[in-house]
Amino acid sequence: MDTLQEPLKMEECGVISFLETVDTNTGARSVLAEFDGLIEAPNWTKDGKRLIYNSGGLLYSFDLASRESIVINSGYANRCNNDHVLSPDNTHIAVSHHTQEDGQSRIYVFPLAGGGQPTLITAMAPSYLHGWSPDSGTLSYCAERNGQYNIYTIPANGGIEKQLTDSPGLDDGSEYSPDGRHIWFNSTRTGMMQVWRMNADGSEQTQMTFEESNSWFPHVSPDGESVAFLAYQKGDVAPDDHPANKNVEIRLMASKGGEYRTLVELFGGQGTINVNSWSPDSRQLAFVSYQLKN
Repeated sequence: MDTLQEPLKMEECGVISFLETVDTNTGARSVLAEFDGLIEAPNWTKDGKRLIYNSGGLLYSFDLASRESIVINSGYANRCNNDHVLSPDNTHIAVSHHTQEDGQSRIYVFPLAGGGQPTLITAMAPSYLHGWSPDSGTLSYCAERNGQYNIYTIPANGGIEKQLTDSPGLDDGSEYSPDGRHIWFNSTRTGMMQVWRMNADGSEQTQMTFEESNSWFPHVSPDGESVAFLAYQKGDVAPDDHPANKNVEIRLMASKGGEYRTLVELFGGQGTINVNSWSPDSRQLAFVSYQLKN
């Protein structure tokens, strides 16, 4: 979940952004590019050749070979936040776009190659995208309805939404496992923000982390073996908040649960790994770290 007012131009933000990768076996970090301003949330394309990120309400495609970025034509969807997800076949992208009329976030889909107008998927708002089922048929998202944030699904072509969670507190960050059997999410229902997993129909909601930290945005590796998530230090943030410009960790654990290990310590938070940023071979993660301008 992310709120957005008027998108700032990249250079208007008071940070320097570093687009990085980390080897999940060795922990070795590589800086791919430095940006004078704010970029967020890299997606790795299925062919392994590009990263998709957002900045200033627009989406960009970063070529890993040339290290150059080009803007993606998203039509009138020019107020996108960092909740963007690629379709399983990489032909389309779904976004959370804040409409000009009321400023509320709704989910839209448009061709990744550009040139097509966005298709509205969720008429109700606010709706914050997070997952696309591997069979291409369903989107999962966090939505506020009647003052409560829960996890919902909806057909990827639009239709009737289905509520999957109904617990006090914030449920967010819903994302499908590669086999489509589970949806991973994060929830404050036990006090701290923790990582949870449920069956794709919403049954068997199971807590997967029991940390003395607030844990956000679980992302399952393409091979289904590992889960990366973002951890804020205890007491540094409210359980239901994931702000920018904090000392955070990217942690890694087995998808069956158990102990985690810290993969990266960095200055970041909001925008670092809001979306799934695993490489197709499950060996690397892309992320964004930040530095405040003087």
